[in-house]
Amino acid sequence: MVKVITEKRNTIKLVRNNKIIERSLADYQTNKNLYNFRGFKPYEDDVKVEKVEDKVVSLKPKRKTRKKKDEPMDLA
Repeated sequence: MVKVITEKRNTIKLVRNNKIIERSLADYQTNKNLYNFRGFKPYEDDVKVEKVEDKVVSLKPKRKTRKKKDEPMDLA
């Protein structure tokens, strides 16, 4: 079994003209002036918090292949 662990991310949607992008809140706060300079404004005032669940994926064991036995060749 493989356990996939993902972290909770706070994201914010930014809009410029008809283009909408989604970035992490930490990235937006550190580069706020750069986003404003490029014309991106917050699309929603709310910060979206993703709910993350642990996903467990069960893997099937690999199938073993048969090895052919070396048989002598008849050259008669």
